[in-house]
Amino acid sequence: MKKILFHLIVTTSLIAGDKHMEKYEQATLGAGCFWCVEAVFERIEGVVNVVAGYTGGHLKNPSYEAVCTGKTGHAEVAQITFDPEKVSFKEILDVFWIAHDPTTLNRQGNDVGTQYRSGIYTHDAEQRKIAEASLKAAGKAKLYKDPIVTEIEPLDEFYKAENYHQDYFNNNPNAPYCQYIIAPKLKKLKLAK
Repeated sequence: MKKILFHLIVTTSLIAGDKHMEKYEQATLGAGCFWCVEAVFERIEGVVNVVAGYTGGHLKNPSYEAVCTGKTGHAEVAQITFDPEKVSFKEILDVFWIAHDPTTLNRQGNDVGTQYRSGIYTHDAEQRKIAEASLKAAGKAKLYKDPIVTEIEPLDEFYKAENYHQDYFNNNPNAPYCQYIIAPKLKKLKLAK
């Protein structure tokens, strides 16, 4: 109940243009299914809101069904609003590299298609610089045996996904996808801390 109330307050504040919200920054990341990305980043201290959505395609206001065809060019992403006094963009990216496999082109596990590509969609030149340095560091650290294929692109239009996709894991913890895909990922990340 507290989490739902908190999200309601944060969302209302964002819509109302609340002055204290101006200190927050955003990151937009694609790392496979947006349900997974959202579930991971909702658990990071300093993250105040995560919205599942789409970016990088040519169709205006795409639907989930259209994006799933792989013909719209969109990636499933999570737009993360965070307090940079509590967590930096670099730290967000540190989690990003271990939260998915950035070496599989257009695929995360059983989710296959261009909409599941690994991507960092930067909001400004400073984010791009940090993202490129982070990508280089992740490659040098040999986190994976295969080369990283994550794209780094300027954020184009971000489209919020349908309401039933928002806060999916928290609202559907017993759904098979959540039990077999998301829950083990969250457990792995908890061990990685």
